[in-house]
Amino acid sequence: MTNIFRHLSAFFVLLLLLANGSSPTAAYDSRPKAKNVIFMIMDGTNSDVLALSRWYKGSALALDGMMTGGVRTYSLRSAITDSAAAGTALATGRKTLVDHIGMIPIFPEEGKPYTAYPVPNILEAAERKGLSTGIVSTSPVQHATPAAFSAHVNHRNQFDDIAEQQVYQGMEVVLGGGKAWLKRDDKVKSRPDGENLISVIQKKGYEYVTTRKELLQSSGEKIWGSFAREDIAYELDRKKLNPNQPSLAEMTEKAIQTLSKNDKGFFLLVEGSKVDWAAHKNDPVGMISEVLSFDEAVQKALQFAKKDRQTLVIAVADHGNSGLTMGNRSTNHSYASEPKEHFIEPLKKAHLTVTGAVSQLRKDRSNLKEVLKSYGLNSLSHKEYNLVKKSKHPEKEMAALLSKRAKIGFTTTGHTGEDVFLFSYGPGKPTGLVENTDLPKSVCQTLGLKLQSSYQDGIQFYKKRGFKTTIYRKKEGNPELVVQKGGQTIRYPVNKNIRFVDGKEETLSAVNLFNGTHFYIGLPNR
Repeated sequence: MTNIFRHLSAFFVLLLLLANGSSPTAAYDSRPKAKNVIFMIMDGTNSDVLALSRWYKGSALALDGMMTGGVRTYSLRSAITDSAAAGTALATGRKTLVDHIGMIPIFPEEGKPYTAYPVPNILEAAERKGLSTGIVSTSPVQHATPAAFSAHVNHRNQFDDIAEQQVYQGMEVVLGGGKAWLKRDDKVKSRPDGENLISVIQKKGYEYVTTRKELLQSSGEKIWGSFAREDIAYELDRKKLNPNQPSLAEMTEKAIQTLSKNDKGFFLLVEGSKVDWAAHKNDPVGMISEVLSFDEAVQKALQFAKKDRQTLVIAVADHGNSGLTMGNRSTNHSYASEPKEHFIEPLKKAHLTVTGAVSQLRKDRSNLKEVLKSYGLNSLSHKEYNLVKKSKHPEKEMAALLSKRAKIGFTTTGHTGEDVFLFSYGPGKPTGLVENTDLPKSVCQTLGLKLQSSYQDGIQFYKKRGFKTTIYRKKEGNPELVVQKGGQTIRYPVNKNIRFVDGKEETLSAVNLFNGTHFYIGLPNR
């Protein structure tokens, strides 16, 4: 544990120096450039969650030996970010407004509507250089963080658009949840355009897998894994309730195995998505479950990097969430004599997260005692039991009761604005207190990438060349830009990296985008 405390001490000394007037800057070591980058993001994870998880595990985390600094997380106009703006900053090196994915606002005049334009991300830059690329997440792959590295939309909720852009992005590996947005799903009202993207995925040569067994047996050059309609189960629940789903570590290992076949190198984005989801529910068990799951994935990345010696691994939280603290108002006067067992033992009684436990609750709540026990609440008072039994939101009451027993505090069910830890290992690793926008710049420096846009404003591009331009909007979505001149007709379908010149398909350098007013197009690959 000595090395851990040495890292922690150095980190907090750095924070004190910066707080006393030094401006935050990114520091990069002078080691050689890397061949590969594994960029790992813990969604919604603050420092106390890491401490709590370490005590719970009973030994050091894989992350501990990688601590190299801290990261500021604010967005363009808010001290507290959301995952869309945070993901965009980490992927593109640009601050943006909340809800925006890979899009930067243009403000014409104060009080007037603004528009947003696409900016390139590091995954796209890696693709242009010939590297293999991939994304892995425990959320739907269309969720904010993985979307920020693989799509461009005005609002993070545009899952249908994000899904289609990802299919046409050209990545070699996509692993996670989100099957519901690959073809029409009445429950989530997805794909009003009626497109079957699973069929497109298979036609593009991906090995399409849907179970843990299929993933572990896969050996293709390109793999697309959809293991849940929406999100993959919390790791603690997955083992017991959803064993057919792979763990984050297993997905990460398979992604590395597949991408590393490219002699030019690879870029991989890995998100441990659901620390954030558990934090929104103030569920300490769920948060610990996902931190430890993420840490196992980090261990897989480190094993590869240490053997390969040409791989940069970066691990970071995109922002904090919930303000979890070890210690609450009940420890105001006893904190100096609270052993770790007071915090950990109540949590270790839980065999499922609060979400997993409540998923087993019958409609008549006749098995409530068993459900409570599975979440470590097997000695409730009559008043506490009735509180849960009568509640419209049993998850909320159960999480609060367990947190009280474990002396865990929460300040909010939303995000928080603190700086987060930076973990990195390998050639060109970033160090010090940095902006979140510094990290993709570090990746570009290390891999020799350039964040150059592949987009043109399609209407302006063709008007200057004497073409007539029309945006055809369809009832079911999927507008097209159609340009015409001298008997020639060129069609640009939205969210695809193709165009049709007099009916003949051509591949483009980027996916076509429509932001509601402007139609951005990729140029032909020559």
